[in-house]
Amino acid sequence: MKHSRLLAILLLLFAAMLSGCSNGNPPSPQVSREASGPGQVAGEDLSRDSARAVLAVHFLDVGQADAILVCFPRGKTMLIDAGSNDDGPAVVAYLKRQGIKKIDLLIGTHPHEDHIGGLDDVIEEFPIGKFYMPRVTNTTRTFEDVLLAARARGVKTTAAVAGLRLLEDRNLEVVLAAPCRSGYEELNDYSAVTRVTYRNTSFLFTGDAGAESEREMLASGADLKADVLKVGHHGSHDSSTDAFLKKVAPRFAVISVGANNDYGHPHPETIAKLSASGAQVYRTDRDGTLVFTSDGEGITLRETSSSARPGVRSPTAPVIPAPGGQDGYIGNLKSKKFHRPTCSSLPAPHNRVNFKTRDEALRANYLPCRNCKP
Repeated sequence: MKHSRLLAILLLLFAAMLSGCSNGNPPSPQVSREASGPGQVAGEDLSRDSARAVLAVHFLDVGQADAILVCFPRGKTMLIDAGSNDDGPAVVAYLKRQGIKKIDLLIGTHPHEDHIGGLDDVIEEFPIGKFYMPRVTNTTRTFEDVLLAARARGVKTTAAVAGLRLLEDRNLEVVLAAPCRSGYEELNDYSAVTRVTYRNTSFLFTGDAGAESEREMLASGADLKADVLKVGHHGSHDSSTDAFLKKVAPRFAVISVGANNDYGHPHPETIAKLSASGAQVYRTDRDGTLVFTSDGEGITLRETSSSARPGVRSPTAPVIPAPGGQDGYIGNLKSKKFHRPTCSSLPAPHNRVNFKTRDEALRANYLPCRNCKP
């Protein structure tokens, strides 16, 4: 009962934070201009500083989940989703290895665990500039954890709606193309779709947006052209319609997907449509973490990891012994999964419970981790 009351209060607070938005209609465009540093003028030609004129996009391999890091010229950063609950610590570790000190723009595309599960870890570890989520709630513990983390750190939530400009400079623009309205039957169609344009190159990140959202984006007349497309819903057949792919016309398509997942993603028909569109297809289950860079004129695939999921996994994950000096097993209080002590996706220390035996974990209704297979 106490948990239910707390969740109800948090949902009311979440609704209040988004109360400034109209009923599904996009607000007037809002712009966050990059702050000028010494000797810099806001809106100047970024190409004048070749050392800082590269935009980098990291598609993290987080299995059957999404997490995308965008590093803008001049040092600003954006994180779109943060994987599942188990992925939070690994996403944080990856960001730190990239030298990230602050997340200027944080986007939770929609309240499904495989997209927002790690957001609370990120919010707890990094200063957040602006935090965007669609105006829809969920009654899960995962969603509650994100709201609690944001509230504890004083991070306000802004409604993600089509037409909202998140960042703009002379050569750089970040704008939301969806959701175009409210009241969808499927949570996936609430997905915040983000388009990044840097000079003559562009990226489109679609979350789990399905066919209905794609039709609305097309009807809105928004510019959807993108050199790199983050394929919707892990390559499911309910996304990537022919009309949408024709409009986007991607050169590269990236599918964030877990190996041997239970959903059969990516679906063969989606792969066929992407290939027919002329896009070069990459998959995190086969190619690992992918890093694309743009100098504003061309896009380069800078690197891919050589094996599954090394890009976000810490090679020195801590081993926390169970009581009595035995290695035992470590459970995740949020995801209700248990791991070997050497697993690379161990939860944060405050989110752990120790089990002496495998049977003890199973009796507590915890499920074995798919990575370390305890």
